[in-house]
Amino acid sequence: MNRRTVLIGGVAGAAALAGAGVAWWRLRIEELPLPAGFWDSRFERPEGGELVLASLRGKPMVLNFWATWCAPCVTELPLLDRFHREQNPRGWTVVGLAVDSPTPVREFLRQRPLALPVGLAGLEGVEFGRLLGNTQGGLPFTVVIDASGQVRSRKLGALKPADIEAWTATPA
Repeated sequence: MNRRTVLIGGVAGAAALAGAGVAWWRLRIEELPLPAGFWDSRFERPEGGELVLASLRGKPMVLNFWATWCAPCVTELPLLDRFHREQNPRGWTVVGLAVDSPTPVREFLRQRPLALPVGLAGLEGVEFGRLLGNTQGGLPFTVVIDASGQVRSRKLGALKPADIEAWTATPA
């Protein structure tokens, strides 16, 4: 074996180890449990009243963090709203947590009403998202929680129809 072959083999081995490490880390992120007190969380609703997560316990839920100023968030909201309308009779619910000020959210929803429940998370929503695995604090961020309260999926970035189809492909 010449020196070049050993070097190439070493680089390939390091790359394989790095890939395995990333795969392990992603798996670990998916296995993060819900944070303590998750079901005790309450959020003001834009139209008044309160969104209480405990009232949704025992149902499969899609929790989506969004903001009015986030273009990919705004683009995916109709997709999430349609999923909520179609799957709510089957027990699913979609909750939108607006990481935004109340006034722009209310104005946005007056122009583009949503069937899915929306909670005003404000800037505290960024920290709540971090507790759910959004270490970068980016938007949009979506967490899928099954009926037993286990996190089934997390996604940072815009959703695609295939993401949504995958949620209903396995029992919630």
